[in-house]
Amino acid sequence: MLDKGVLKCYLCTLERKSDYETAPKGEMKDKKEVKITFWAAHATTIVSVTLVLILVGIMALISFGASSETRKLRERIELSAVMNDSISNEEAARIMTLIQKNPEVKETRLISKEEAMQSWKKETGEDLEELFGVNIFSPEVSFTLNADATHPASIKKVEKKILSIVGVEEVAVPDATVVEKMNHNISTLSMILGGIAVVMLIISFVLINNTVHLTIYSRRFTIHTMQLVGATNNFIRGPFVRHNLLAGFLSGLVAAGVLALALGGAPKAGVNDIATYISWEDFGIVAVILPLAGLIICAFAAWLATARYLRKDYGELFR
Repeated sequence: MLDKGVLKCYLCTLERKSDYETAPKGEMKDKKEVKITFWAAHATTIVSVTLVLILVGIMALISFGASSETRKLRERIELSAVMNDSISNEEAARIMTLIQKNPEVKETRLISKEEAMQSWKKETGEDLEELFGVNIFSPEVSFTLNADATHPASIKKVEKKILSIVGVEEVAVPDATVVEKMNHNISTLSMILGGIAVVMLIISFVLINNTVHLTIYSRRFTIHTMQLVGATNNFIRGPFVRHNLLAGFLSGLVAAGVLALALGGAPKAGVNDIATYISWEDFGIVAVILPLAGLIICAFAAWLATARYLRKDYGELFR
């Protein structure tokens, strides 16, 4: 087994000999050794992978935004606990506290007898208190549920819990058909977005793999030369994997930076509502995922491409 230092010196000798043989006479004295830097060798890879990861990041942010909006839509479903006529506003406030303790309940709001009367008067123009001499309305507790508890079965379960509280006469719930239709539409939308995301990930891997493969293709003769002088497969594969790993990580950082600038500049471009759909917390998750995705995909693609050329004979390198 050759020493690594000896191997590197031998490769440098081969490169200089090649330069001498191919250069015109009289030019070797003035010719300087050209060293290809990391940036020069991987500039195309970084730019290409960055563009692909930007598309992946946009798709991920759209998915986060859609998920956030569907949760908000489910949490707008409003139920109402109607009290007995004998229940006072103070007693209704105590019942509201009991309702709030349910883990399925998100928010509660007390509607007093006076508020109920004013709401009726505003909607219909009738003053029932003047007509009957007393306020005939009962206090109510309006409440919403967490997104995970908005399925018909969960709503039925919450309804039974609330009805078991002393003083609650009725629980007004939305029509089950409407809730089921809403949940069906949300599930369909989630499946469509999930399918698009999977397709995007496959396309992204194929594009990044091809980009990395082309980079290693240009070094296939170097790989073969290193095999001839006794380098092991791991020794040959190591630099390619490490360099592409770094290139993928840098591409992810650049992609995250571009998306951050886009989100930050959206209000100046007139898109003021973007913060209501995509939060910076969601962006933070995407900003962490993109460099990791670029790192893993590029390193894996480099490993595959290098392994392919390690198995080829010299004659196959020309194909």
